[in-house]
Amino acid sequence: MRRPQQARQRYRALNISAEEFARRRRQLMRMAGEDAVLLIAAAPERVRNADANWPYRQDSDLHYLSGFPEPAAVLALLPGRKHGEAVLFCRERDEEHERWHGESIGTDRAVSEHGMDDAFPIDDIDDILPGMIEGRARVYCHFGREPEFDAQLLGWMRRLRQLRGGGVVPKEFVALGHLLHDLRLYKSRGELKLMRSASSIAADAHLAAMRAAVAGRQEYEVEAEILRVLRSRGAVPAFPPIVAGGVNACVMHYTANRASLRDGDLLLVDAGAEVDCYASDISRTFPINGRYSREQRALYEVVLAAQLAAIDEVLPGRPFSAAHEVAVRVIAEGLCALGLLKGDADSAIAEGSYKRFFPAKTGHWLGLDVHDVGDYRVDGEPRLLETGMVVTVEPGIYVPPGDASVAERWRGIGIRIEDDVAVTRDGNDVLTAGVPKDADEIEALLASR
Repeated sequence: MRRPQQARQRYRALNISAEEFARRRRQLMRMAGEDAVLLIAAAPERVRNADANWPYRQDSDLHYLSGFPEPAAVLALLPGRKHGEAVLFCRERDEEHERWHGESIGTDRAVSEHGMDDAFPIDDIDDILPGMIEGRARVYCHFGREPEFDAQLLGWMRRLRQLRGGGVVPKEFVALGHLLHDLRLYKSRGELKLMRSASSIAADAHLAAMRAAVAGRQEYEVEAEILRVLRSRGAVPAFPPIVAGGVNACVMHYTANRASLRDGDLLLVDAGAEVDCYASDISRTFPINGRYSREQRALYEVVLAAQLAAIDEVLPGRPFSAAHEVAVRVIAEGLCALGLLKGDADSAIAEGSYKRFFPAKTGHWLGLDVHDVGDYRVDGEPRLLETGMVVTVEPGIYVPPGDASVAERWRGIGIRIEDDVAVTRDGNDVLTAGVPKDADEIEALLASR
């Protein structure tokens, strides 16, 4: 009995507290105003094939505001409502349903455990929610995201006009993301704790991948090691892992993971863990036989220098774009020095010729989504970084295997190095530092296999 109790306590310690969810809801409602209603629907269950569903994952916005993990739910936020501002519609407890699908939370626990002011059965939403909407000037929602919920919402509007004789019905639908997604950019201590946990688990998965990646094995065998570590630590993949050997690393979003690992090739692994819906995202590129060739190391050192310089730009008050700009400069200079680009770095940047080998951006927001929400530009200018934001830093060089403009020895080399970096009050914190990226350190680790 002792061990399960410890496991439950550990899980609760990782969770965001009910008080924090409540603070988020209050802050959002203050931004929306007392004449508004905010509606957030749970993610629907997705059918994989026949009667088999994909593993369920809650809508990130509903999770951010409630932590409620089940489908068939709608959160209504009603600023200024005397009988409670946070109302959840969800499934009732039902013995027959639970016999097949497991225990449900139900309306009582939605209040007692998830901090709702009130909760009603989802089957009663058509009778109850329209009356709550009446008299409000605006509806904040994700209109256009889920067609079924859109149709239901429009039905409530028609019903109000018909049954109330054209009473006070909201005249405006407003995109909820305009308010909510700006809040999600700033990570609390609890969120950063979860992201550190996700980063630690993903780091262990990458170390396992390095140990497993030997010539003659298949990419999917390395993927299996990654998944084993993630699941054994209570996490799930934040996205389908990329395990790309040799020329496959030049495919930016390669996910087939079916090829054989070959002696002399590099292996690019891009994989992250998700813990309680919060993601990590790590990329490393290493030699399958344990030693970088001269060309591989030359390009690797350019990418590493670009990544380190870019991380130095992840500071409070610096533009989000600064990391990419410095990475482009370092990579352009490196490619020119190695002869893959003609001329000088200024020309390569001005003409965009570096994009043949570095076509991507250097990073993105990270949080509840791998490519997390939030504007990258404000009033037409790059957004300034602030404490609590988390970004990825992931420059790369990808030399297409058929690029006849470069010497054959460079062709088919693909390299990406990626870390997750939190902006702190005085600088930054690399959350994913648990995986080595110095070439000598990687070779030493591989030599111990």
